[in-house]
Amino acid sequence: MNWHLDRLLKLPNMTVVKVQEIEGLIFLSLESLKEGIICPHCGNYTEDVHQTREVLVRDLSICSRGVYLKVPRRQFICSECGRYTTEGLEEMVFKRHHTERYEEYVYGRVVATTVKQVSREEQLKEDEIQAIFDAVSEEKNQKNWQPVKHIGLDEISTAKGQKNTEQW
Repeated sequence: MNWHLDRLLKLPNMTVVKVQEIEGLIFLSLESLKEGIICPHCGNYTEDVHQTREVLVRDLSICSRGVYLKVPRRQFICSECGRYTTEGLEEMVFKRHHTERYEEYVYGRVVATTVKQVSREEQLKEDEIQAIFDAVSEEKNQKNWQPVKHIGLDEISTAKGQKNTEQW
């Protein structure tokens, strides 16, 4: 456990167990501090790990070096209901290989520059940069629209000299 790196990363319930530098990139191996999870199907607490897969997740750069997190994705089996559940990870979007803060960073960079320039600087494909931009943009543009209660009809056209006065 590296207390300083844990504090810098700000990933709750995760700790850094190994740091590697390979070809100018930094790889941080993480480990979960939680023993188990609550089954979303039946509400039972389980610590029975069925399998663990390591997922490589891109994070913000440190000292101009790309940072990748080696994150364990644990799948639990519930002893009560027998169903499988994959552990959710805070600060990481499920099935996307970037942290939320990295996606926000890329979005801000694309707004200020171009997809091509960000792609070159971050050493990612243009399609991947565009997909990140589109996903964050969609999340930012979601509105909480309220249901319509009243609809007003526009009667300006008759006031402007329109002679069509047919009844609807």
